[in-house]
Amino acid sequence: MMERFYLIVGHVNRLELLVPHGVKLVQLRIKDQPLEEVRRQITRARDFCAVHGAQLVVNDYWELALDLRCNFVHLGQEDMDTADFAALRRAGIRYGLSTHDESELDRALGHDPAYVALGPVYPTLLKKMKWGPQGLDNVRRWKAMTGDTPLVAIGGLTPERLPGVFEAGADSAAVVTDIQQATDPEARTREWIAACSAASSAPCAAAGVPA
Repeated sequence: MMERFYLIVGHVNRLELLVPHGVKLVQLRIKDQPLEEVRRQITRARDFCAVHGAQLVVNDYWELALDLRCNFVHLGQEDMDTADFAALRRAGIRYGLSTHDESELDRALGHDPAYVALGPVYPTLLKKMKWGPQGLDNVRRWKAMTGDTPLVAIGGLTPERLPGVFEAGADSAAVVTDIQQATDPEARTREWIAACSAASSAPCAAAGVPA
């Protein structure tokens, strides 16, 4: 069963701050750092998540995930051009894939991912995107096309928007900016977990990411 709340952080320090508050699924998305620093952070995050019973997802760095014996990665469309999916499968590493249009979705589903992500669902300030907000209608369309493959919604999400996102068919809500910019990120994380728990009466997608 897919975890409803999917935290995304940009540094292992933030991961160590927030995971103990009940986070069970967390992506470490490191940008613009030397490879050895990325290795150091992934190693720390791997061990910390193991102690706290959280699933770590390594963003982009699939080769390091193989080398460090992590078991989950997230890849964007450009990453898919160079990723060795056969090597990941042989190592038992699952992978989630980003999508923004139907051609990308078709490509992603052809790799039998653990989940596909759709975004940005709402306007987001985190980074400049060449895609406009997808909206809930696209979430519904994507879910109809993904079937049993879990669907992760990302981009501009807030606890208040959760009911609509889940009603539209998303299995998980990936959160970056709302917690990153919170004055009290620990309290905001707990608020998110409570909101996702309250919305969990809606049916979830089939297995793919452990609960």
